[in-house]
Amino acid sequence: MTTAVVVLDRFFSSGEKIAKHLEAELVPYRENVFAELYTSVDVIVAVMSAGIAVRGCASLLTDKWHDPAVVVVTPDLKYAIPVLGGHHGGNLCAKRLAEIGIEPVISTATETLGRPSVEETARLEGLAVVNRSSTREVNGAILDGEVPIVRVNPPHIVIANPGVSVLVNNSPYVIGIGCRLGTTAEEILAAIDSACKTAGIPLADVKIFATTVKKFHEAGLHEAVRSLSGNLIFLDDETVNAQVPQTPSRAEMLGLAGVAEPCALALAKSGTLILNKTVYGRVTIAIGQ
Repeated sequence: MTTAVVVLDRFFSSGEKIAKHLEAELVPYRENVFAELYTSVDVIVAVMSAGIAVRGCASLLTDKWHDPAVVVVTPDLKYAIPVLGGHHGGNLCAKRLAEIGIEPVISTATETLGRPSVEETARLEGLAVVNRSSTREVNGAILDGEVPIVRVNPPHIVIANPGVSVLVNNSPYVIGIGCRLGTTAEEILAAIDSACKTAGIPLADVKIFATTVKKFHEAGLHEAVRSLSGNLIFLDDETVNAQVPQTPSRAEMLGLAGVAEPCALALAKSGTLILNKTVYGRVTIAIGQ
């Protein structure tokens, strides 16, 4: 995780101590500093009053999956308080600061009760949450009692109802795929390889591939992703249409906002594309990160 320590001038030595321990960038506080950092780091540690940090971030908030974690450290270096993204790096950062004598103040309900949240389980296992909207219900159930973890070994097809969190192998990138009816595995693999080269990323770094559920019966898709040892995720129409693609798409004829771009955006951690929709023969690829 990339971390920036934002510090008021009068507390600069404290900020230096924290930045050194976290191996983080040290950034002097200035107007709009939170806006400058908001989309470029995973965790912001703010050495200042909570009010300054909260007001600086308030207008930037989107959702917990795309906002950076924000940890306020009191100027006396007594407490580290995750105010945003506790389950998304904030709590972990605060606990690391305990190593230099700063007490973490954790408020997320699952952790205060000593129970692993969906997000914490994913982090410990090196996995990613596919259906993020499920976590509210599942974490609530975890507070009420034991929630079983069911591991499914390949080859299997998993159909998850609402209220079931699906975790798959983590991946810094997501490839969204659209294809014509009957497209072969060879065509899809060639398109994926070309797209990764265009984006300048190693194909081995991609473990999550996404498309519309309307492509569920495309044998070539299943075969191609299986050969890459990847996870192929089929997204419902509501999830696809909740995204705002960058490029117009003929998928409107199918009642969809698009296929490759919205599917990549739906699962991308930062909600951004590093490769807009690109056509390779009968295959369309977009890459999110």
